[in-house]
Amino acid sequence: YLRATWSVGSLEWLVAAMVFEKVVVIDCKNHLMGRLASIVAKELLSGQRVVCVKCEDINISGSFYRNKLKFLDKLRKRTNTNPAHGPFHFRAPSRIFYRVIRGMIPHKTHRGKCAMERLKCFEGVPDNYVKMKRMVVPDAFRVTRLKPGRRFCVLGRISHEIGWKHQEAVKKLEEARKEEGKAYWDTKKKLLKDMKAAKASATGDFTVALAQYGY
Repeated sequence: YLRATWSVGSLEWLVAAMVFEKVVVIDCKNHLMGRLASIVAKELLSGQRVVCVKCEDINISGSFYRNKLKFLDKLRKRTNTNPAHGPFHFRAPSRIFYRVIRGMIPHKTHRGKCAMERLKCFEGVPDNYVKMKRMVVPDAFRVTRLKPGRRFCVLGRISHEIGWKHQEAVKKLEEARKEEGKAYWDTKKKLLKDMKAAKASATGDFTVALAQYGY
């Protein structure tokens, strides 16, 4: 599984690095939701296309119980006279994360609308992005930004408990993808090992033989 970690964690370096990519795929696993959303929002406004995968593995600081109460409190908020007028509360992790990013962007302006069109969020890793290099954002990593011992929870679990129905399906598809990736990597390792052995066994002076053919 391809994954890249930037050696420099500063936001300025990150902006400079990302703007020149055609599309950046971010592996959201073990990132703090708010910190990651703020960096992604900045990139979208700068003109970068961003794809966020594995949104169900995003972390939120604070205990699960506390965060679940917050989400349940949000679900209660609606238009009293006609709930069809909104606000609409999404249950899927990808849509929850999308909504968090939207809150950091002036989405009602033309500039904001264009920025939101550059964003895609998914649970798991869709087939289109399996072979693309996935990035991580050091400034938003839980292990670097959250004090050891502090409580945190996973967005996928909250989504499941407030009405998201596809947790098991996504889990099954992810397991299948990992098995396929493992089989591919084992085959590749064997080929690399055989190539290395072949190069080591090829001994002798080939200069004379190559000279006959003009090399």
